[in-house]
Order: sequence, then C-alpha cells, then structure tokens
Amino acid sequence: VMMKNKVILTAHQPVYLPWLGLLHKISLADMFVYFDDVQYQTKDWNNRNKIKTDQGDIWLTVPVLSKNHFQIMLKDVVINNNLPWARKHFKSIYIAYKKTKYFDKYIGFFEDVYSKHWDKLTDINEYMLKHFMKFLNIEKPFYKLSDFGFTSAKSDLVLEMCKKMGADLYIFGIQGKNYADIEAFNNANIKVYFQDYKHPVYDQMHGAFIPYLSVIDLLFNCGEESMNVIRSGNITKEELLKSIS
Repeated sequence: VMMKNKVILTAHQPVYLPWLGLLHKISLADMFVYFDDVQYQTKDWNNRNKIKTDQGDIWLTVPVLSKNHFQIMLKDVVINNNLPWARKHFKSIYIAYKKTKYFDKYIGFFEDVYSKHWDKLTDINEYMLKHFMKFLNIEKPFYKLSDFGFTSAKSDLVLEMCKKMGADLYIFGIQGKNYADIEAFNNANIKVYFQDYKHPVYDQMHGAFIPYLSVIDLLFNCGEESMNVIRSGNITKEELLKSIS
C-alpha cells in the first residue's frame, strides 16, 4: 500500500526583513501561507527589524500611518511615505554591510527595492520575503490568507486552513503554545509542532556576535552558505516527518 505523503503547512504574518527562524520554519513546510489578513500589532516585527552596525545593532522601522491601526488588517496598513524611510534604510544597510564578503551579491537587490514606491506594508514585506526565499533556495507554494476568505480566528483559523489545504501537520512558532487548541487539532487528526528555533552563531562584522537580527545580516556575511547556517542545530524535515509517522 502506498503511503500518502504527509503534508506540512505553516504560516506567518507579514514581517519586515525577517529573522532566521522564519526562514527555517518555511523551509520545513510543503506550503506557506502569508497571514496578511490578521490584525496589525504595534511594537511587533510587522514593520521593523534589526541589522548590525559598527555601533551595535540598530532598528530599521518602516513608518506606518497609524490612525485606527488597532482595527485594521495587516493587508490594509499604509506606509507613511511623507518620511524618507526608504532612503534611510538603504543607506543604513549600505554602510553596515559594505565591507562584508557578499556585499556585491545582494546590495543591488536592496537598491532596487528601496527605489520602488511602496504604499502597503504587506507588499514590500511579501516582495522581500519571496526574494529571501529565492536567495536561500526555498521553493514552496506561497499562498495569501486574504485569497481564501476563511471566517474563523486564532487557533480555529489555523485549523480551518489546515483542513481546507489537506495538511497533516502544522508548524506553529513557539508562541503558538499560548493559543493553539491542541485538542481540536488532535480530533481533526492533524498533528502540531511548535518550532523552538536554536539560533546559530556565524561570522559577522563589527565585533562580538549578536543573534536575532534580520536574515540580511546572514546573507551579507555568509552568502550561499546561509541556508546551511539557518539549519544548523535545528530539526530537519526528515526528523519532523518521522515524528508524525
């Protein structure tokens, strides 16, 4: 009897210049859903992340028009283009990484991104995430939550999505433990896995190693070795599949 291939699904909200853990999570899955249709969170990673400079780590934050942002969905968050944020971000990245080994390989991409006009936060986040996946050879079907029209929220939304998409296992981030209704997943015969990402150490510029930066820090420093670095010390897809067989 042929065993049906187990399908692994994961999802994540739009984040700006994502960290390594997100790309590891996507690499473990067979399908990825971009959670653009959930509520915007302030002081989250939706519109900011860190890079490393000779002054230590700094935040790069995309300014958003924040009127009513507690009521609005991520896909509707508008960038405040009255501020020269794009020029500033490009300049910060340029200066921070100009002496790295892989500067020439990636800087053109950022020059291109920051010279385009972006109205919606999710659009620049999606564009960049797809390119980071490409740089890391992570080839996955990429879906957007807003294209589905699901009606539930939180854990129920994830479960509804898993059922519709035929998933056998769903990968939550470690915070998922706070809201996942594990019993409901068990009843639906869908396994859950909580990703507890172990952050690797790699060669960086500018002194002592700083973890939890944007993946761009890794790319500029490690180039085509980046995916191996992301995986090091973390669960593989094979191990994950074994855990659900």
